[in-house]
Amino acid sequence: MTARLRQLGGGRAAALRTGVPLVTMMLAALTCAEPAAQAQAGHLPPAIAASAPASSATTCANRFYDGMTQAQRIGQLFMGGVSAARPSAVDLRTLRDHHVGSVMLTGRSSAGTRATRKLVDGFRGQADTVSGRRVGLLVATDQEGGQVQVLSGPGFSVIPNALTQGSWSTSTLRSRAAGWAGQLKSAGVDLDLAPVADVVPASLGTRNAPIGRYYREYGHTPDTVASHSGAFASGFKQARVMTTLKHFPGLGRVIGNTDTTANVVDSVTSATSTYLTPFRSGIKAGSPFVMVSSATYTKIDAHHIAAFSPTVIRKLLRTQLGFKGVVISDDLGQAVALRSFTPAQRAVDFLAAGGNLILTVKPSTVPAMAHAVSARMQRDSAFRADVADSVHRILMAKAGAGLLSCG
Repeated sequence: MTARLRQLGGGRAAALRTGVPLVTMMLAALTCAEPAAQAQAGHLPPAIAASAPASSATTCANRFYDGMTQAQRIGQLFMGGVSAARPSAVDLRTLRDHHVGSVMLTGRSSAGTRATRKLVDGFRGQADTVSGRRVGLLVATDQEGGQVQVLSGPGFSVIPNALTQGSWSTSTLRSRAAGWAGQLKSAGVDLDLAPVADVVPASLGTRNAPIGRYYREYGHTPDTVASHSGAFASGFKQARVMTTLKHFPGLGRVIGNTDTTANVVDSVTSATSTYLTPFRSGIKAGSPFVMVSSATYTKIDAHHIAAFSPTVIRKLLRTQLGFKGVVISDDLGQAVALRSFTPAQRAVDFLAAGGNLILTVKPSTVPAMAHAVSARMQRDSAFRADVADSVHRILMAKAGAGLLSCG
């Protein structure tokens, strides 16, 4: 699930999600052509060329993409976890050496906005530059509220849990969310791994281990969750901080927590379920990121965990719901739900299923994952196209957020 609840104090885990630190890329010296011309030249994947507007963000993303080595492109596919309180030098070195393009602040920090900004600026300073330009590091965290709030201290509000937020009017929530987003912005955070779009039925309540137990849901009906997750995202958009709908296609109807339990199964949700309404609504509103869960949905694809399912990602999320942004995984680093897969298998299977950004709260898994991706690219042209598509989507999100200097 989206939060690594295990690490919260008092035996309740802290919400972790990671972003990966350090990107190292080369910028192309040539001016990029428009997207259609680039597609003809083989630079822009067909899936992007068909949907992307001929915008400055697209052109900027392609300029960076064209100048990268393969290792640098692969690095963009990862978001690595770094402690928000005490970053490990070993973890930072691992992420830097593998050109990781995104970092997630994990655990708990009460240092406040200024200290967090100083920490984040240190991460950003390690990113490679070419021709005086830096590939911006995407910095994320888990800042939902309640028991899932990684950053606190001076400058940060104490955010109530989502069930409380769901009792407010949408205008109140939108206004307060804009304030919370402004705090993250001042701390150097670009992306919040929120809002939770999962619907927990009232009949299940706190027996739902990943969401209901921690009051992470905005309500118990699809309409309430849709309206309030939408208000949260809208407030963040006002403050120019990106958000992530999670955990597609929903963790509200399961019992087990994928972070701590294997074989978590949803035998109720289908491709036409009303419980998909919050995701459908958020995608229509322009959500830039959607996180895919690590549960299995027997009425959608009984043979694959959602994060490894082309049916879930390519057919349901991309085709039926029309999502064109970045598909990010739930944690692929140490979640118990994935213990039967090696780190290499997790990375390759997620990308092959149509996923884009690999989240791992355990940076030590990145080398094996990156090596597996590189090896698969050498022998599989379809997989190479998937990687190219993913890197373009990630770079376009960064360009749209002002993280690429293409002026």
